Amino acid sequence: MYAITIPEPGGPDVLSWTEVPDPTPGRGEVIVEVAASAVNRADLMQRQGFYPPPPGASDIPGLECSGVITEVGPDVHGWKVGDRVAALLAGGGYAEKVAVPAGQLLPVPEGLDLRAAASLPEVACTVWSNLVMECGLHAGQVLLVHGGGSGIGTHAIQVGKALGARVAVTAGSADKLARCAELGAEILINYREEDFVESLREATRGHGADIVLDNMGAAYLDRNLDALAADGQLVIIGMQGGRKGELDIGKLLGKRGRVLATGLRGRPLTGPSSKAEVVAAVRDKLWPLVADGIVQPIVHAELPITEAPRAHEMLDSHDTVGKVVLSVRED
Repeated sequence: MYAITIPEPGGPDVLSWTEVPDPTPGRGEVIVEVAASAVNRADLMQRQGFYPPPPGASDIPGLECSGVITEVGPDVHGWKVGDRVAALLAGGGYAEKVAVPAGQLLPVPEGLDLRAAASLPEVACTVWSNLVMECGLHAGQVLLVHGGGSGIGTHAIQVGKALGARVAVTAGSADKLARCAELGAEILINYREEDFVESLREATRGHGADIVLDNMGAAYLDRNLDALAADGQLVIIGMQGGRKGELDIGKLLGKRGRVLATGLRGRPLTGPSSKAEVVAAVRDKLWPLVADGIVQPIVHAELPITEAPRAHEMLDSHDTVGKVVLSVRED
């Protein structure tokens, strides 16, 4: 088969469409003929040499895909050849075929475009595991989402609205904020022109955010504590603003706050806090919202897999809203 490989760390131009060995299914795995994958910021970091795959994972980039099952390995139950699926991966999505643990498969809802489905597993599992499974997001709470125009952000807005939360977002342009509003965000903060803490306090009459979903890390740590409501929760899922910051314990104690940081790629396959546990929860609770069109894939652009370098540049652009999809084959 062919796949995107990274011969050496570097810019987008190092991505190479290369012939590689076909995958074979291990115990509990299926082979998916890939229709599409999607670009995540982790892929850019891996390309640059900053985020290697976990032990045992494919070194081919791509943390999610959609496609059709073509082979079923031993001890796989509930899936068969010909099933249309979306899959959460630890790597390997930028390829014509990929081996996937059965516990990381999701059925593609009837009527959902197969290639658009490739944009969902990573954001759905990230958002649901953090906002709902970890933080217990529920109706009436205020949710602050940094990077509202990102793939994670556009998905989190929809999930928050569907669960009855009041969603606040930060973004760097009026166009992005307008798109966030269309998806259900009520409090729109241009971080280039406003202090997000003050704007949030004003919009919530001093309450602040019950949950903050943060992709910035160190740069926003102290201000996120300022933005928290009493008994609020700050969940950190990225380090775009650095990895080391100073935590004011007194401020955290004063708010009875909670700070947590979670990753998805390195979780175990099965057991507590595993990928299989997260995928099962997404399938049970979130996937019906996708099937009903309440939560939709937000795709900025779809490019052929051979244009992966341009797709990486596009994801890194300030103009991109939502996900960039890499198509491998037609439906």
